[in-house]
Amino acid sequence: MEPPYNPLDTRNLGENVANALLEREPVALPPPTFRGAGIYAIYYSGSFEPYKVIAQANRQDICSMPVYIGKAVPAGARKGAQRPRAISGNALANRLNQHATSIDHANNLNLRDFSCRYLVVDDIWIPLGESLLIERFSPIWNTRIDGFGNHDPGSGRRNQARSHWDVLHPGRPWATKLRADVTPDDVTKLIAG
Repeated sequence: MEPPYNPLDTRNLGENVANALLEREPVALPPPTFRGAGIYAIYYSGSFEPYKVIAQANRQDICSMPVYIGKAVPAGARKGAQRPRAISGNALANRLNQHATSIDHANNLNLRDFSCRYLVVDDIWIPLGESLLIERFSPIWNTRIDGFGNHDPGSGRRNQARSHWDVLHPGRPWATKLRADVTPDDVTKLIAG
């Protein structure tokens, strides 16, 4: 027997957050600056051959297959500071701008082929909304091609391997200083699964 529907069940509350994001109109990446923290989905519609299926699903403003799902938490949230407010600061806009810069640096992607949806969310729901969206869509840059959301690891950790994303999409200046343990062909095989 199926349990009775509970609208206050954690999963149902998280689904409400995820659905609120998906109801938003896609906009060009990066969007204009705004205040707040929350969740986002990035969509690709360009001509990079390994992403052909993804691009077709996202053309004509349909945006049905995110290439990446992410979150931006308010400043202080990771350090256990007093509960920060999701509407203070520009965490979400800043994160989307960082992603736009990474894409712009890639020598085989064009920023004009990307759009996004974003939603300012009360900070307590941000991780849940992000995890449910990743579970629902399994975006390729979250699941198979790791490293898109990486930051410069700093000089003390330059012996790290270059991420799969940076191998497939070279161009981020700091990533060229990391060793490449795989080839673009190796990474392309991960896309097919």
